[in-house]
Amino acid sequence: MSFWHGRRVVVTGHTGFKGSWLSLWLQQLGADVCGVALDPPTDPSMFDEAKVAKGMRSEIADIRDLERVKVVLREHRPEIVFHMAAQSLVRKSYEDPVTTYATNVMGTVNVLESVRECDSVRAVVVITTDKCYENKEWVWPYRETDRLGGYDPYSNSKACAELVVSAYRNSFFSHAQYDRHRLAIATARAGNVIGGGDWAEDRLVPDIMRAFAAKQVLEIRNPNAVRPWQHVLEPLAGYLTLAERLCEAGVQYGDAWNFGPEHADAKSVEWIVRQLAEDWGEDAHWHVDGQTHPHEAQMLKLDWSRAAHALDWHPVLPLKNALRLTAEWYRRRNEGENARDITSEQIERYTQLSKDNQERTACAPTH
Repeated sequence: MSFWHGRRVVVTGHTGFKGSWLSLWLQQLGADVCGVALDPPTDPSMFDEAKVAKGMRSEIADIRDLERVKVVLREHRPEIVFHMAAQSLVRKSYEDPVTTYATNVMGTVNVLESVRECDSVRAVVVITTDKCYENKEWVWPYRETDRLGGYDPYSNSKACAELVVSAYRNSFFSHAQYDRHRLAIATARAGNVIGGGDWAEDRLVPDIMRAFAAKQVLEIRNPNAVRPWQHVLEPLAGYLTLAERLCEAGVQYGDAWNFGPEHADAKSVEWIVRQLAEDWGEDAHWHVDGQTHPHEAQMLKLDWSRAAHALDWHPVLPLKNALRLTAEWYRRRNEGENARDITSEQIERYTQLSKDNQERTACAPTH
């Protein structure tokens, strides 16, 4: 909290699911937050339900508009930028690849170009995805040094965004010239995030929660697909830690970073559905949709050992606990509780759990 209190931060994509959680966490830490994004992508949305705008400056704008992004940064003069704005759905990228590339590639160019003209910025964390790797359908987790690729337009556009960041870092913010520009840039690749407040279409957990809450039969497309599932607070803790290191140590941390769950928590879609159905109760029913759907990877895992070693970052929520926390959020909201209060409470619980884990690790005997 001492690091973030009063720190000026810009979050692109603050009206989205992950952006809303990050904006609320930054508010609780005492940061001076400004967001730039389109209107919330769903109705209902985490942004509206949790009244995220109440504790920050919120600019509704398109990151494809370079001049608008420049104005936001020039007026707010942030020290740290989290670039999260994106077209983030695989199936939607098949339907509208042009918008997907324009947002995810040129949107990233626009943010970095705006940063170039804003001398207050000291750290930039660009959030991409675990799907940016060239997926070989192997059982081994992908490391940051593995080849980029992406089969579908969404995944491929995020690999392109990684290359954009690399080019800007090498061309304008090189490690060798850090004493001149004083800016460090990193990218972050997280697993499949889950948590309360996600209402996106064609995303597994929101689809599950919608069906169970409405007492409808859930249809799942790809029951055997394995993903690195993690609660949204896990990678956000990684992004916050990474931003601190970029500010304090500079280019030493200016590179790509994976933030994933314990390897045993890379589970199939069917496993997730069964677990959430058990947590939800008797109104949970589902079956497999046998229709043909666009290609999606079957096997995906992340190696986050670099973050563990260099950032001292570790996941603290086992997957069953993450799913239980997610179901609790939706159930409490459906029962009329205040979404902002639920979210703030879960952030506090996660923070305390993280501190407890660190203390236990520090006190553990060495051999």
